[in-house]
Amino acid sequence: MATIKDVAELAGVSFKTVSRVINRSPHVRDEIRQKVLRAADALEYRPNLHARHMRTQRSKVFAFISDDIATTPFAGQIIQGAQLKAWQREMLLLMFNTGGDPAVEEDCVKSALERGVEGVIFATMYHRAVKLPKDALRLPLVLVDCFTRDSAVKGVVPDESNGGFAATRLLLEKGHRRIAMINADKKYPAAAGRYQGYQKALRQFRVPLEPELVRTGGWWQDDGYEHALALLKMQQVPTAIFCASDRIALGAYDALKEKGFRIPEDISIVGFDNQELLAAHARPPLTTMQIPYFEMGSWAVKQLIEANEDEDKTGAGLTKLECPLIVRASVDSPPIKREPQSKKKR
Repeated sequence: MATIKDVAELAGVSFKTVSRVINRSPHVRDEIRQKVLRAADALEYRPNLHARHMRTQRSKVFAFISDDIATTPFAGQIIQGAQLKAWQREMLLLMFNTGGDPAVEEDCVKSALERGVEGVIFATMYHRAVKLPKDALRLPLVLVDCFTRDSAVKGVVPDESNGGFAATRLLLEKGHRRIAMINADKKYPAAAGRYQGYQKALRQFRVPLEPELVRTGGWWQDDGYEHALALLKMQQVPTAIFCASDRIALGAYDALKEKGFRIPEDISIVGFDNQELLAAHARPPLTTMQIPYFEMGSWAVKQLIEANEDEDKTGAGLTKLECPLIVRASVDSPPIKREPQSKKKR
């Protein structure tokens, strides 16, 4: 394997000049830089990162510790955003998928420390409070899609409340006034925030909150199906339904179609998550709120880079990122006149 001295000899320059080129120093004339790079290519020279680490005491590696993110098709965008931002700054991510096991989380932190990582991203598949693994605070630490109860660690989460507000406002602006919400249990921060947004939008448009229009259960398609059936049995059915997840929305789709209601001609539907494999390919395609997974991953790496450059920027507190509205075909104005439920096709 070629060494840095071999490159210097072939290029006809000093060892230090080659080192400056490899480390992208701006204090090298372009003609010399190109000569060194040509010599390195000819010799197939690759820098010894371990030696560089020993010399500079910098590994250029961040640890990314998560529960089940690496195995999901949607939250995995956090990894994509983090990887791209890290790559742009010549950093690498050391990935750990723990399955949510606290013992494994502690082992991962220990392993990351042993390998000299420069910071840790601790991320979760869904928005929730977490208990940090032992020794996690020995390095710069950023939380993604989660938070500590005391907000003592810097983190980023989706702006659930404004997302719920935007989803409900869309329906109100279309003219709907009888808007149901199918939500998950409000013990989850995401469900609580989305419900707060729903309430805020109704208040802003001076539409009374009708408790019977709010259904609470789980996050899944079966939950959406059962709750939508219950809403359709009401004497006056809603003209729109805001669902706290795309899976809930698809369950509502099933119930509405089974009972002869058209989407969006009879009832409009808005989801939350923008799970592309579900929302974009539903029939009709589902209007939904997008969780900024990619942006949260990118944000986390940016914070760690800044913390390494300036320790005073490590900080604490929670940042909330906007959930963009993704408009598709499941929302329209309410029907002018609705037939009684008993006359609907079964």
